[in-house]
Amino acid sequence: MCGHSNGHDQHMLRAIQLSAERMRAGKGGPFGAVIVKDGEIVAEGFNQVTTSNDPTAHAEVMAIRRACEALGTFSLEGCTIYTSCEPCPMCLSAIYWARLEAIYFANTREDAADIGFDDDFLYREIPKPLSERQILTEKIDLTEAREVFEEWRVKPDKVMY
Repeated sequence: MCGHSNGHDQHMLRAIQLSAERMRAGKGGPFGAVIVKDGEIVAEGFNQVTTSNDPTAHAEVMAIRRACEALGTFSLEGCTIYTSCEPCPMCLSAIYWARLEAIYFANTREDAADIGFDDDFLYREIPKPLSERQILTEKIDLTEAREVFEEWRVKPDKVMY
């Protein structure tokens, strides 16, 4: 990893090690991630989709869940994620929602597609008009939904996130 410090290498190597160890142990796909704050790993995650029957149990999401639990917060400001592969759209969204400061990855999404994990389909679906997406997506317009949003808008004790 040209131009990166040993800290970067060390954290990335741990993410890669997790991906290999858990894949070899039959825990899931070849993906690992670590979240770092102030130079220290605060949480690790690895792919557990098939072993937990949870399609959202990607390495990055699992690391985010564990980091939030460890730090007692829903905001990971001041943290960095190292992941063995470029995040899929779901994980990228989760990283943004968690407010991580930086993403470092090893394998690319093209590398992932080469071994059967093709996230490019999702990247192409997102910008499509709703009527052109492969999964039927349709708005049901009910006043009750707008009323709940209005209640949230004026709620004096809400916690923004």
